[in-house]
Amino acid sequence: MDTLNDTPIEDQAPPTTPEDLFRRFAELGIEISAHEHEPLFTVEDSKHLRGLLPGGHCKNLFLRDKKGRPWLIVCDEDRVVDLKALAPRLGAGRFSFGSPERLWSTLGVRPGSVTPFALINDPDASVTVILDAGMMAANETLHYHPLVNHITCAINREDLVRFIRACGHDPRTVDLDEAAAG
Repeated sequence: MDTLNDTPIEDQAPPTTPEDLFRRFAELGIEISAHEHEPLFTVEDSKHLRGLLPGGHCKNLFLRDKKGRPWLIVCDEDRVVDLKALAPRLGAGRFSFGSPERLWSTLGVRPGSVTPFALINDPDASVTVILDAGMMAANETLHYHPLVNHITCAINREDLVRFIRACGHDPRTVDLDEAAAG
């Protein structure tokens, strides 16, 4: 249950729909292409069912640090992220995964639909956003769910950063290999 509402999160209406998101992209002059498919809940599901969409396919980790602050780590789908080593290098102390209720109350999405596009639902910019430098350097086009996990959108990497900034966030681009070392 969401602590702010006694209705289970799966029964609550989302704060922003994919259509609302697409309108925001249009307002910003951001072009995306959307591909519908079966719901995908994991990277492995995605690899099997997405088809051949060119560009970088990504995973998004919704985390909280030891002070309870929310973080969103956006990286290549195959990247192994050592959260124990990464957290202190980013100044977080320690990371743990955010609960479904915290995900819903912070970003307005359910598990399986975590995406940087959900930052549209964080007007107070409470989430610290980390973009993997390797993902950004290797891919001109990146793929994310548009708040639901039965659609995948392709977006240009510069437009992704522009969108995140338009949502009031200042994303940090971090070499996750370097950040986890040492």
